[in-house]
Amino acid sequence: MSGADWHADPDGQGVLVTLTGDWSARDGLAGDPGAVDAVVKQAGSGGLRFDGGALGSWDSGLLVFLAGLREAAQAAGIGFDDGGLPVAARRLLALVPLAPPAATPRPGPGPVARLGTAAIGVWSGFLSVNAFTGELVLRLGAMARGRLTMRGRDLLACVKEAGIDALVIVSIVNILVGGILAFVGAIQLRKFGADIYVANLVGIAVVREMAALMTAIVMAGRTGGAYAAHIATMQGNEEIDALRAIGIPVVDYLLFPRIGALCFTMPFLYLYGAAVALFGGFLVAVLMLHLTPGQFMSHVRDAVNFNQVLFGLVKSLTFGAAIALIGCRVGLSAGRSAADVGRAATSAVVIGIVWVIALDAMFAVCANALQF
Repeated sequence: MSGADWHADPDGQGVLVTLTGDWSARDGLAGDPGAVDAVVKQAGSGGLRFDGGALGSWDSGLLVFLAGLREAAQAAGIGFDDGGLPVAARRLLALVPLAPPAATPRPGPGPVARLGTAAIGVWSGFLSVNAFTGELVLRLGAMARGRLTMRGRDLLACVKEAGIDALVIVSIVNILVGGILAFVGAIQLRKFGADIYVANLVGIAVVREMAALMTAIVMAGRTGGAYAAHIATMQGNEEIDALRAIGIPVVDYLLFPRIGALCFTMPFLYLYGAAVALFGGFLVAVLMLHLTPGQFMSHVRDAVNFNQVLFGLVKSLTFGAAIALIGCRVGLSAGRSAADVGRAATSAVVIGIVWVIALDAMFAVCANALQF
């Protein structure tokens, strides 16, 4: 038999496509897309019919060619009569799925619909936060009655993770902040011949603001993100669903150890960070600004009082509670895929840092109003 060939003969009922030769996928298809489109146009409203009496051997190459003709006929809205084809070819062609019709692009939502969707999302988030807060309050009542099921070893593990394991990064950040404050203060105070008051500047800025703020930002990036990622991973593995199914309160088992650990460790980390930052300022003042150690310590002692330390402790405790709550809340609301774990960690870090700075601004406004 000769190679694959075909020709189309228009008649009163459409176009008769005659197939001849051996059709093999290795030899390629006879014809081209332009010729196929021309045949479909010749058919007009009649349709395509086939004569396969002169066909030799064939394989999937014939089916591909016929499927292309059928799709072209479907797109043109004309008939496709495969009655003249071999029975085996008709059966196999019936198994080839038709191409879906082109989807009509739908117009996007208008501004009112987008506004409504955003409002519904905000309201849903508000209700979710309220439910989360209510569950925490209810479990606080259980804790007051001595019915909390939190395990002590979980709390200790979280204290170690949020406290001892964070000392290195807290030390590095705060000692650099203390040194930077000393440098910046010296540049400005030197213009007035008041280099000695660098110690006052470092002491007040560190104890009142920077130690609590920088430690909280570090913990939001380190611990808050870890909380969200851990809980989101458990959510994806359906471990949280399993805890609820067997009656273990998720708040007691997962949330309270983390919230309690961060609220407990943050004041100590603040005190440690303040001491390290003062040491950084001390090094810069003594080694580069030529102050004596006695002068630096004396001015720091005069500038910093117990009320400012107490103010920093209250801020650090508030920051710790906010970071822990945000990390746990974001983790519980995460999706169940691996990508959602990364998104939850990122969201927890970003939201935690924003809230820490916002709370610090609120504390500053309140302190100014109270002339503290």
